Amino acid sequence: MKPAAESKPDLRTPAATGTKSVTYADAGVDITEGDRTKQRIKMLARKTFNKQVLSEIGGFGGLFGLDLAKFPNPVLVSSADGVGTKLKVAFELGIHHTVGADLVNHCVNDIAVQGATPLFFLDYLATGKLEGSVCETVVSGLSEACKANGCALIGGETAQMPGFYADGEYDLAGFIVGVVNRDEIITGATIEPGDCLIGLPSNGLHTNGYSLARKLLFEVAKYGPTQYVNELEDKTGAALMRQHRSYLPILRKLWTAGIVRGMAHITGGGITENLPRILPKGTAAQVELSSWQVPPLFQHLQQLGDVAQDEMLRTFNMGIGMIVVVPADSVKKAKAILNRANERFSLIGRIVRGERRVQYV
Repeated sequence: MKPAAESKPDLRTPAATGTKSVTYADAGVDITEGDRTKQRIKMLARKTFNKQVLSEIGGFGGLFGLDLAKFPNPVLVSSADGVGTKLKVAFELGIHHTVGADLVNHCVNDIAVQGATPLFFLDYLATGKLEGSVCETVVSGLSEACKANGCALIGGETAQMPGFYADGEYDLAGFIVGVVNRDEIITGATIEPGDCLIGLPSNGLHTNGYSLARKLLFEVAKYGPTQYVNELEDKTGAALMRQHRSYLPILRKLWTAGIVRGMAHITGGGITENLPRILPKGTAAQVELSSWQVPPLFQHLQQLGDVAQDEMLRTFNMGIGMIVVVPADSVKKAKAILNRANERFSLIGRIVRGERRVQYV
């Protein structure tokens, strides 16, 4: 018998078969627009480069040469984070510049509390349909914040995921790597009873507690995002979009002076959950609630929802974005450094004997 003819795929052109050619753009992914956007992003990222950056944007991996003269005994410190539902406010207001800085500064603070100098940053931006101008605006914020922190933006990912995100929305996350000499790492291990707590002010909610804040302001109070509210002394959207500040410049002055025993970045979980992360066994933190002025934003949020004090303290930073632990005999020196830098601060408590937790008094 003659064997059956082998079935072969029809490789004729769409015109020959009478069908319409389907492209990636038909599926919602515009490669051409993506390429144009990446070219603009490349220019923004290059502004953050220094002599340690050994690669260009667009490679499969970013290359960074470590300065061993400056860090002879290096330990790399890394962190990753996102902006969270603060992005919802950004979408509503059409403000996309500041969220990039929010992300960079958050990550910088997370490694600065261990005495680390930021080296390089990578971002991840995912959206349903790529809007080049929005993407470029977000990355310009990333670039400016990286440059301000002495950190190179050496790469990232811009993903188009049609059907995954609603129109006009995106998600933003970042990854940072820093370095500290092994003998200069700050962990909180030397903290002891009698040490003092110095609180540095936040610039608002920073990047935490937005799900609750949005519920209280927009659903409970039914404010509009551009509405001026007397109790906030600002428009709701403006109050929520205040930028997450970087504490690196002032922290560097303090740790260079050799007076810092520990630092806590007050983010999600508030003082209640973040300060115990640096406490050694057998110590507790006593925080005096009357030692600083809680900003109007937090006061109004609490009033709107009749939110319990404990809930406020473990959801929001309550006006304290960074806590620095110094020995009692170094407080005078710390105050002098802070005053010279025109940095506002409050003495908010001390370290006592006890279990690892915060005692509010």
